[in-house]
Amino acid sequence: MKILFDQGTPVPLRRFLDGHEVHTVFEKGWDRLTNGDVLAAAILNGYEILISTDQNLQHQQDLRHVRLGIVVLMTTSWPRISRNTSAVATAIHRVQTGGIVEVQFEEA
Repeated sequence: MKILFDQGTPVPLRRFLDGHEVHTVFEKGWDRLTNGDVLAAAILNGYEILISTDQNLQHQQDLRHVRLGIVVLMTTSWPRISRNTSAVATAIHRVQTGGIVEVQFEEA
């Protein structure tokens, strides 16, 4: 799958997503775009999944017609995420086009 990391998504996570093509908003030069424009650019460029730490994304954007799946990490803490990267991989495989899956992480 072609996956885009939004701002705030810890880049080291990409090492745990074998078999996927992963880019960041920063690498694409889209780091100054608004959320709506990032979603549009992702769709135009064939991304299938957006991974974000923006817990308000679904409240800020009308996602009913977005043609990609969105995985929201409920923390930006790499130490917390790194202890359960399998939950992220599961969410990637579970999310459907136009859907959102939130990934919770236990406290340390």
